[in-house]
Amino acid sequence: MADYYERLGVARNADADTIKKAYRQLAMQYHPDRNDSPDAEEQFKRVTEAYEVLRDPEQRQLYDRFGEAGIKRGAGGGSAGGFGGFDFSDAFEVFMREFGSMGFGDLFGGRAARSRGPRRGADLKLKLKVSLEEAARGVERSVRIKVLDSCTRCGGSGAEPGTAPERCSTCHGAGEVRQVQRSMLGQFVSVRPCPDCGGAGQRILSPCSACSGDGRVRAERSVKLDVPAGVSTDDYLKLSGRGNAGPDGGPRGDVLVLVEVEEDGRFQRVGDDLVYNLAVTMSQAALGAEVDVPTIIDGTAKLKVPQGIQSGQALRLRGRGMPRLRGSGRGDQVVRVLVWTPTTLSREERELLERLREVESAPPEPDTGEPGFWERVKRAFTA
Repeated sequence: MADYYERLGVARNADADTIKKAYRQLAMQYHPDRNDSPDAEEQFKRVTEAYEVLRDPEQRQLYDRFGEAGIKRGAGGGSAGGFGGFDFSDAFEVFMREFGSMGFGDLFGGRAARSRGPRRGADLKLKLKVSLEEAARGVERSVRIKVLDSCTRCGGSGAEPGTAPERCSTCHGAGEVRQVQRSMLGQFVSVRPCPDCGGAGQRILSPCSACSGDGRVRAERSVKLDVPAGVSTDDYLKLSGRGNAGPDGGPRGDVLVLVEVEEDGRFQRVGDDLVYNLAVTMSQAALGAEVDVPTIIDGTAKLKVPQGIQSGQALRLRGRGMPRLRGSGRGDQVVRVLVWTPTTLSREERELLERLREVESAPPEPDTGEPGFWERVKRAFTA
């Protein structure tokens, strides 16, 4: 399993500046324009992938909580993949975004600047609300999304049919221009996108009438989401290659779906376990009883309430909780017993209780060291 902190050589509590400095040092060490070793490109990709996760607070939080599985979370099969698919072109784009070309061609005698070429389309992000029961069973949803599709009239080139984009004469297709300055400290190279072509490396003289030269048009479509059983709030689903088409005929981005599980009035969720409050009468608590309690998937389940149970004590139904998203089986359902005291009494009930009061034992002194409810729940889980 990948350890992104280990790849960058930083501590797990490293701040953003430390992570960026570590990445810069390693990226310059393994950049193919400086390093001719056979594995340099793979190492460059690996450290960039780690940096891209740890630089983003949300991705880093998922990684810290769930490890690599938290990032590669697009469970559900079909087109819902994980965070994977990070290749060298992605790594190079991240590096250019953070540091530019660093003037490698001039300072280090490396290869000439790479043309930007087709760029990947932007990701689409949306939220999906599901009920707790849907999260327990898994659910299939269809949602409408607005995307940018490749223009069919020009084939994504942006040029009117019968014409073609021309290489930019300013940057000669590189998509960037460089300015070299000399000082007593040496030679410095600044790199910026070409002002004439906007970094595309080419210019469109006859824009397509359908897309106005962008190569993409707005569209709306339905996508199917397979929400797996056991999802939690803040889990992600990922539809790879279903987002916006990229500029200049580039590949599509992804659709990232943030799941929000709504609260359920019957249950309180604690990880993969559920807590249910069960009210029992004084006689049921004193004499014991067998009662039906609702569960999230299985309808009702029989629960034996032992005689003499005290209000607040917890009982457990094994395997009646939420399915485990990243494992087999299900969590448990903890039943918190609450002894109900009637507020109004019939004549017969009053008479019986008055007779009981004459013969019943006095309650024991309260135990001030008695654990609270959540401690009892913890003990129930570990019993």
